[in-house]
Amino acid sequence: MAWWRRKKEPLERTSAEQKVSLPKGLWSKCDACGEITYTDELVANLRVCPVCAHHHPMPTRERIAAMVDPETWEELDLEIRSGDPLGFHDKAPYRDRVAKAIRTAGPGDAFASGVGEIDGVAASVGFFVFEFMGGSMGSVVGEKVTRVFERAIDRNVPAVIFSASGGARMQEGILSLMQMAKTVAARSRLRDAGLPYISVCLHPTTGGVAASFAMLGDIILAEPKALVGFAGPRVIQQTIGQELPTGFQRAEFLLEHGMVDRIVGRLELREHLGALLRMLTGAPARAASEVADEALPEAAQAPAQAPAETSAASPAEP
Repeated sequence: MAWWRRKKEPLERTSAEQKVSLPKGLWSKCDACGEITYTDELVANLRVCPVCAHHHPMPTRERIAAMVDPETWEELDLEIRSGDPLGFHDKAPYRDRVAKAIRTAGPGDAFASGVGEIDGVAASVGFFVFEFMGGSMGSVVGEKVTRVFERAIDRNVPAVIFSASGGARMQEGILSLMQMAKTVAARSRLRDAGLPYISVCLHPTTGGVAASFAMLGDIILAEPKALVGFAGPRVIQQTIGQELPTGFQRAEFLLEHGMVDRIVGRLELREHLGALLRMLTGAPARAASEVADEALPEAAQAPAQAPAETSAASPAEP
């Protein structure tokens, strides 16, 4: 028998009042470097990792707020709704899929179109809503894209489209493929009118969207490491039976091979778009005071107070 024995005291139980529960979503872990960041800080940084600059998926409403000047965005074409001309039914009816997407992503289908100002320059703007059925292009999306170009012609302003799509919507069959020709024709009319079009390829921009208007911009920009191409790398590799180059179909690969003009990070994108739009349209440069007011915090923008008077007498003039 041991001459010494440690007494095992039961662990003190924590009452329900003493337990501290953290709210869900308080932290976010970077998919690239593993850094853990406050979600609010990540959102404030436009969902770009502050450590490795990895671009995380960004909800469309946040993107609109980040790219379009405050209080200038006016969303249009909200009355257009998806139909079901083919009566498509796979695991679920197409109408049910659309209704579910509206509940999760909001109305307006997979594209938000409207007008606004980007860094002080008026433009006809469109944003793909990837949260809505993967940003797939059906008849509604094709019509809205066409209206972005037509509205730019009517208002004599440039067009800017932010693309993030998996391609044509299979539930609408040939009707979705016809949107490629429809949107390209509208883009051609914009070119005939002598108005610029800037295409911004986000992650991912694939399928019929990449094969049509997304790659027909006067200037084509892309976010870092965005996947841009018609078919995915896995499909191509299985088809040709060969290993693909490192980084195939990524934005950096496309820039190296002349398929995009510039890779711009999300934090600098609005400023770059504004500079390009002014260059293409001849719009006047923004006043230095406007740029400074946006860059400075509110405390720095407050007028400086006059220095307090001192009791010391000023020196006599000679």
